[in-house]
Amino acid sequence: MPQTDKKSPIAYSCYVTKSREGEQFIPDHVFSYQVSGTMIITDGTNEYPFAPGTFRFGRRNQLVKFIKVPPEGGEFRSLSVRFEQPFLRNLMMEAGYEPATHKNDGLVPDLKPNPWFKSYFDSLMPYAEIDDKELIGLKLKEAALMLLKTNPEVKDILFDFSEPGKIDLEAFMNKNFHFNVRLDRFAHLTGRSLATFKRDFEKLFNITPSRWLQQRRLQEAYYLIKEKGRTASDIYLDLGFEDLSHFSFAFKKQYGLAPSRI
Repeated sequence: MPQTDKKSPIAYSCYVTKSREGEQFIPDHVFSYQVSGTMIITDGTNEYPFAPGTFRFGRRNQLVKFIKVPPEGGEFRSLSVRFEQPFLRNLMMEAGYEPATHKNDGLVPDLKPNPWFKSYFDSLMPYAEIDDKELIGLKLKEAALMLLKTNPEVKDILFDFSEPGKIDLEAFMNKNFHFNVRLDRFAHLTGRSLATFKRDFEKLFNITPSRWLQQRRLQEAYYLIKEKGRTASDIYLDLGFEDLSHFSFAFKKQYGLAPSRI
């Protein structure tokens, strides 16, 4: 089971079996260290594998899927710090930086390796188990300043406080329907309030977002099973369903046959 507190900006994860669980939307920038095992992150287009001993920086406002793979006979372990927007705004003013212009250079920007990173994360473990805002704040500040000193280009990511602008709803949904996130996440990423998102969606598709998502995912499932020879257990998570029984029930209701009969 994961040993982590989702509310804390410092998190420790530990798995003994392969896991594909977790949030598929990144609301805040995250700086992580892969202690053991392998993390595989995909944004639907590109795949980013992270081996033991590697570091990564994940950009906020992104849809991702990830697979946590423990080593044979061992544990998947990772440490991460999450930078929330109020913290970064305070740091920017305190350190004398200016807000950055929005640039989208990919989900996981390359970090130049530095021995400071390993020393920092070695010191971080005890803070994953305490609830002292002042001490945790100091460790977050240490991480952010370390990144800014070693990778100055990260400034343009950390201090970019812009939010997604209004974009083509149809193109976005057809690209990202397989991500299992709440409707308000989709609304945010398309530059809309939830109410505007629902209104624009129904005007465009003539159906509610929830019903469209299920139908679109089932259409993709039918194609993968019939044309590509995939099995239900192989694809239900990839298509945004939370469990196999729900997927099988919805599939049979839609097509009149169980997935295994297609």
